[in-house]
Amino acid sequence: MIRAAVVGATGYAGAELVRILCGHPDVTLSVITSRQYAGTPYDAIYPALNGFVNLDCLGSAAADVAKNADVVFLALPHKASMAMAPGLLDAGMRVVDLSADFRFKNRDAYEAHYQPHACAHLLDVSVYGLCELYGEAVASAELIGNPGCYPTSVLLPLMPLVKAKLVDPTTVIADCKSGVSGAGREATHATHFCHVNESFKAYKVGGHRHTPEIEEQLSLCAGAPVRITFVPHLVPMTRGMHSTVYVSLASGVGTGQIRQCLESFYHQKPFIRLLPAGRFPDTLHVKGTNFCDIGWVVDPGSGRLIMMSVIDNLVKGAAGQAVQNMNLMFDFQETAGLGGVPYPL
Repeated sequence: MIRAAVVGATGYAGAELVRILCGHPDVTLSVITSRQYAGTPYDAIYPALNGFVNLDCLGSAAADVAKNADVVFLALPHKASMAMAPGLLDAGMRVVDLSADFRFKNRDAYEAHYQPHACAHLLDVSVYGLCELYGEAVASAELIGNPGCYPTSVLLPLMPLVKAKLVDPTTVIADCKSGVSGAGREATHATHFCHVNESFKAYKVGGHRHTPEIEEQLSLCAGAPVRITFVPHLVPMTRGMHSTVYVSLASGVGTGQIRQCLESFYHQKPFIRLLPAGRFPDTLHVKGTNFCDIGWVVDPGSGRLIMMSVIDNLVKGAAGQAVQNMNLMFDFQETAGLGGVPYPL
């Protein structure tokens, strides 16, 4: 049994971490922190967890967290994580960071889209926490950069095919839709109910911060620079993410080779569900789970491969993936704490 701390436990990703960890068979949830709600009982903030979480929120001093935890989840805004991670690592903690601060190997790419990096030396030791691709490195890591939700939904269907050179990664167009919880708990004009209800819109077109994250991973996979077209959209639902990815096939590649590659790559990967021909993924079917459902078809007119993936943006896109990383880091069952049966409706 290990002790886990969630720093920033009252945001949406933090709350999802608390929900998952309080039911984890190998974890004691020992510390939850919140700058805004320090001293407040957690179930006063999230009444749904009454009877499950009997902790008050603490402040987020690294020394206090380190004394009472073996693993620390940083569910903090960008830049806040980089201020806290070094002290936790120095104290012997293993850290899973849900911000973008440790997702990049290329410091310039991070700083161009976020802010100056205060501890760039840690980029060399952090591991990008996409477990299905980097599981072996995750297992021995001290610091995990937990992937973004959009990158998770785009990379999981694509990367096996890029590795196998079955598609041309320079032709990727990613058309993605997210529920409003992806914008975080802090209310803004753009996420006000009156502006989201009965609304469907693109946002940050040509400038979303997840674009360089996707491009860096595809470039590493392809062994050459990759640039993509990525267009995110906001849909009027609480949680869920649907990505439709268009990419040109390599010469002579057909549907059979696509299926064979994906089935071989994701064999015994418990959270990837490959759909049979003629069935396409639906966000409803992964709600509250750590699954990524993937379907695809080759357009007979253009010959272009159309891939579709769905995840819950708060689980596989954030907290569930973070717990999956922790499971590998501590040699637990990869599915521990994440094995709930999906709701049929």
